[in-house]
Parts: sequence; structure tokens; C-alpha cells
Amino acid sequence: MFAELEKVLYPIVSGINEYLSNYILVFLLVGVGLWYTIKTRFVQVRCFPEAIRNTFGSLKHFGKKHENGMSSFQSLATAVAAQVGTGNIVGASGAILVGGPGAIFWMWVIAFLGMATIYAEATLAQKTRIVESNGNIKGGPVYYIRTAFRGKFGKFLAGFFAIAITLALGCMGCMVQANSISSTMQSAFGIPSWVIGVLLITVCSFIFIGGIKRLASVTEKIVPFMAILFIIGGLGILIARYQYIPATFGMIFKYAFHPQAIIGGGLWYAIMTTVSQGAKRGLFSNEAGMGSTPHAHALAKVKTAHEQGTIAMIGVFVDTFVILTLNALVIISTLYTPDGALAHGYTGSITEVLTKTNLVQTAFGSVFGSSFGAIFVAICLMFFAFSTILGWNLFGKINTTYLFRKSNPQKATLVYTLISLTFIMIGTLVSCDFVWELSDMFNNLMVIPNAIALFALTGIVVSTLDKE
Repeated sequence: MFAELEKVLYPIVSGINEYLSNYILVFLLVGVGLWYTIKTRFVQVRCFPEAIRNTFGSLKHFGKKHENGMSSFQSLATAVAAQVGTGNIVGASGAILVGGPGAIFWMWVIAFLGMATIYAEATLAQKTRIVESNGNIKGGPVYYIRTAFRGKFGKFLAGFFAIAITLALGCMGCMVQANSISSTMQSAFGIPSWVIGVLLITVCSFIFIGGIKRLASVTEKIVPFMAILFIIGGLGILIARYQYIPATFGMIFKYAFHPQAIIGGGLWYAIMTTVSQGAKRGLFSNEAGMGSTPHAHALAKVKTAHEQGTIAMIGVFVDTFVILTLNALVIISTLYTPDGALAHGYTGSITEVLTKTNLVQTAFGSVFGSSFGAIFVAICLMFFAFSTILGWNLFGKINTTYLFRKSNPQKATLVYTLISLTFIMIGTLVSCDFVWELSDMFNNLMVIPNAIALFALTGIVVSTLDKE
């Protein structure tokens, strides 16, 4: 049944995605990022030292308990949990395969601009959140969208965003993460996909039921561990391939502007492919401008909105400039160098062997050995994707509560949780390409109302920054 449905829907979803990502998404992301970079006078550069101090300057927020909301570190960990997922491993791999090594350069551009964007998102999430009499905090894009646009138009945009994010993250997004976990675990350990599905929904159910406090407690422990684990493994590969590091960076910059040499086709087609892949996968990776992570930042208990805005920038920095870049360097330095399997590009019979799912396992396996390489990547991806499922479920739940705030939000969130668990199970059973296309489509749709509100609320963001 799934196979027949996929055959019918895949070309439709793929066509919608191509139009959105090539003609709307790139311009919106770059436009918002440029706008806030200029309006904030390069906040991502000027306030970067402050962001480091706010994030790592004190250990007091580690492990601190809150009856409502989260500590600033817990909110960052939850945001990073959502950001650092399959987009960093499978997504970056897909971008490199389709757009060549130059796609990573455009991911960097998107991330640099995205640091200004996410500063604005986190600041607005703090400024427009609602703290109820019992201490419960409600916040996220739906609240700053309603602040930007009163009346029916604001209500429509907020509702559109809430529906899109619930489908994009709570449903389709969880399918992507679960699909990546099951495929890599099956490749590394031979575990059947349905077994992975059962284990995932069992553990996720326990955490989902525990609410925000249990989720925050889990993410603040998982995120540092998974990041350090992957960094150690990646650095080990780069040390072993140190002689290829200059050539690796050279390929990233060369093929960013001359991609036809590695991916074929005409110059304009090749450049559009490289840029769109970098933008599309960059969005899915760091989520700046998408409107997902502001939900976590709204819950942070900090002194000022500006403080949380600077902390949010570190999330994008860690996601793209540390984790994703390390992953890209490993892939390019092992597979695109003269002795690598993709030295002449992703063409010919190699396309039948290497896919975006097993590309990273092949890269790590070229140094660690195929067996250990597959196992290492499977374990890392399991942590990345699992933590993302937790964060995304929370974001979907917040928007489900908003959608059903006037009827029965408790019952609605319970139904949403059951549906989300079902999608996690389905994600372990369906093909990866279709899951990615579905997720991309709903991610793209989320950006539109969020970006419109970000443009409209520029004054609030700039005034908040000017007061610091």
C-alpha cells in the first residue's frame, strides 16, 4: 500500500518542492538573513563574544530545575537537539551528492545569515510570549505573527504556520528522523526496521508523557554527549587524512562557483543546483528562519530577550560551522580526493552503490574500516535523530495547543502525540527519498508566514538590540 501511494505522490511532491526551494525559499532565507544582518549591524559578528559568554560563561544553568519553562542552557540544548539531526549527516550528504562539494559553501552563507535571523526569532519569541498566572509559558512564531498582524490576516497566517509546523515536524519530520535511524541501524547491525520502530515509539512515549521537564532533562544530557562523540570521530578521520585537508577546502570554494565540473550540465543549471541544495539543506540543518527553534527559546528563563537571542546564535554556529562542516570535511577528504570513490563526481555505476544515507558510513569506513565506520555513524545518527524527534514533538505539541486552545487542548495534544508516534513507526518502513521530499515541502511552507512576520517586526528586534 505504501509503495503504491508513494509512486503516485512522489512526482507531485517533488515538483512542488522544486518550485518552492528554487524560486521562493532561497530568496526568502537569503532576504531575511541579509535584512537582519544589515539592520542589526552584523549582530552575529558584533555580539558573538557576548554570545559565547552567555552560553558557556557560567555553569550555573546546567542541571537547574524549573517548575515551568527551562534554563537558558536547557532551551539551547532543546533547540540544538532539533537542529542537529539528520540534516547534518544525511542532509549534508544529499547536498554534496546532488550539488557537489560547493553546496557546503552555500550552507555556510545561509548559516552566517541565519545567525542574524535566529537572533531575531529568539528575541521576538521572548518579547511576545505569554506567561500565565500559574507560571506556564506560551511562546513561538504564532504569537509574534499575531503581534505583527492583527485581525483575520494575522489569525490566518498564525493558523497556517501552526498547521504546517505540526505536519512538518511532528509528523513528516519525525518520519525523516526515524527513517534515517532505521536504515543506518539496519546497515550497521542488521536489525529489522520494524524492531527499531517499536523501540523508538516505546522510548519516545515515556519522554513525551513526562512533559517539558523530562524532555529538557534528557536533551541537556544527550546534546553535549552526542556532539563530543561525533567531533572526536570526525577529527580522527581528518587527522588520518590531514594531507588532503587543503584540497578539501579548495574543492568547497572552487565548486561553489564552478560546479559544472563536478556535477555536469550547463553553468547556470549547475550553479542553481548547487545554491538550491545548499540553501534547502542548510535550512533543514540549522532551521534559522523556519520558525521551529523559537518555541524552545521562548521557554528560557533569562534576564533579557537580547540575552536569549545571542544564545540562539550559538545553536546555528554549532550546528553548521562545527557539526555539519566536520561531516562535510570527512566526506570530501575521503571520497572526493584523487583516491576517493567520487573523485570524478557522482556519476556512472557509483550511483547504484552510494546514496545520501550510506555516504557518511562509507566515508568513515574508509579510515575506520567498513564495519566500525558503519557502527560509529549509526550510533551518532541515532543520537542526532532521536534528540531531534524529541525537540520537534515539543514544537508540534505547542502549536497543537494553540490550534485547539478554545476547545480541548489537553485532548488534542494527546491525539497529536499518538499520531506522532504512528508517523515515527511509519518512518522506519517507507523509502527515504519520499520521506525527505514530504518533509522538505512542509518545511518550505513553514518559512513563508514566519518570514513575513520577521520582516514586519524588524522595529522590535532593532530596538531591543539598541537598548543593550
